[in-house]
Amino acid sequence: MPRHLPIKDWALEDRPREKLVKQGQKSLTDAELLAILLSSGTKNETAVMLAKRILAHFDHQLDRLSQCSVAQLCGFSGVGLAKATRLVAAFELGRRQKQTSRIQMTIRSSLAIFELLQPQLGNLQHEEFWVVYLNQANRLLAFEQLSRGGISQTSVDIRLVCKRALELGAVALILAHNHPSGQIQPSASDHALTKKFVLAAKSIDINVLDHLIITENTYFSFADEEHL
Repeated sequence: MPRHLPIKDWALEDRPREKLVKQGQKSLTDAELLAILLSSGTKNETAVMLAKRILAHFDHQLDRLSQCSVAQLCGFSGVGLAKATRLVAAFELGRRQKQTSRIQMTIRSSLAIFELLQPQLGNLQHEEFWVVYLNQANRLLAFEQLSRGGISQTSVDIRLVCKRALELGAVALILAHNHPSGQIQPSASDHALTKKFVLAAKSIDINVLDHLIITENTYFSFADEEHL
């Protein structure tokens, strides 16, 4: 099949939408699924070709693509505001579905927290601070972003965390933030913030069980290193 042929001239079994309907979504490649979201290509390339070009830019790592902003996606030739917002919305729905499916899971280790939050934090180019809220049996009640900052830091309001914990009926918290630099060792301000959280939460009978620093492939746990 010549690469320059528009998708409407492809054989029915090769067109992404028709293939999805007849064979199911699992039969499609990443490029074909992305092409459906893009809906159209450019004058010189089909939607599938455009999708392949975008994926190649990210070394075919969907987690990196999923972290792109609308502005970043619009930087690709052939991607306008409509296409970019569709992609961002689709990836966000996927993240929210994962969050919902994990509610009520039991947290037994720092590794479990890393696996829970790495998709949210591991590949970001800015810093975010998240809080995991647990009940008495260490079952997950919620995990939420508290703040978003720049490349090296983010501001955190401890009062909001305590208020939210009381609303959820949480008895324990786990803190987490990422280091875009890839450096997992905590800074002096990370140690100071952790101590402030421990004291504030203790005043309302809530325990801070851990504080994780997350990067793309690994993490640091205050609890594992006996800093809590």
